[in-house]
Amino acid sequence: MKYIQIDIRGSRQAIEPTIAALLEIGITDAVIEDPADIADLLEKKNDYDWDYIDESILELENETPKVTVFVEENEEGRAKLEEIREAVAGLEARAEAGEFGEGIDLGSLDISVKVEDDSEWKDNWKEYFKPAKVGKTIVVKPTWEEYKPASGEKVIEIDPGMAFGTGTHETTSLCIRLMEEYVKPGMKVLDVGCGSGILSVAAALLDASEVLGVEIDPVAVEIAKENIALNGVGNVARAQYGDLTKGIDFKADVIVANLMADLVMMLSEDVAKHLLPGGIYISSGILTEKEVQVADTMRALGFKIMEVKEDGMWCAIVAKL
Repeated sequence: MKYIQIDIRGSRQAIEPTIAALLEIGITDAVIEDPADIADLLEKKNDYDWDYIDESILELENETPKVTVFVEENEEGRAKLEEIREAVAGLEARAEAGEFGEGIDLGSLDISVKVEDDSEWKDNWKEYFKPAKVGKTIVVKPTWEEYKPASGEKVIEIDPGMAFGTGTHETTSLCIRLMEEYVKPGMKVLDVGCGSGILSVAAALLDASEVLGVEIDPVAVEIAKENIALNGVGNVARAQYGDLTKGIDFKADVIVANLMADLVMMLSEDVAKHLLPGGIYISSGILTEKEVQVADTMRALGFKIMEVKEDGMWCAIVAKL
């Protein structure tokens, strides 16, 4: 099978807006190469006792920042490529409108495309996915990596496949950090748009008594079910195909929704209907520029804003009925 490698090059400031644009069109997996990370690492080299630094790493310091996406080389993949082109083309106008902050320089936003055979691609992406601590106690780990948890750590094991995120993006870690604070033993948790099921598994590991993940993508539902089983929490958590606006009668103490601002606002009224008295609504995937708009929408529906956490250009909002 062949695949299309799509490289998007721009300034360092363009990385987060590019990722945001990709998330908005349903792309949750991308590879980021930022030379500034290498520079930061080299500045800290005196903090470590290194005998050797690979010269290929040093060469990356002079490269242009790049976001890379892979899609299959078929009709669906080519259509997704055009979506990506349109999304990236619209970033300049969004920047000029101040959506990403004042005076931001996105750089060239050049897109290069090449078609390759997937014999190497199938597994090469795995080298970018390493165990990562995404909360105070929760670590996300791929199935193929060894990891010895420290005292008190809870490990989510996942094999996301090519089409699903790894759980290490800021929007997910924001959710998990807030879940660690608000999900108490014995609570019921509803994960809206559960994707690969990472947040559902996290809720179970935080000792929720019952967890339901709902998702409108049937492929994602199957992946979520697999990850729930992989982590041995099937007695507490389950995933099902469904739309919160109809056919879901589950009520929860905590509802978590890692989506994007427009969807968070659109679903907030239905979230209120699915919360138990005094329930908590944790929402993420929200650009900081849209924080006020989302919070105002929630207040209009009777929510009280309890807390807002930010990470880079993203924020998560905790609201309570």
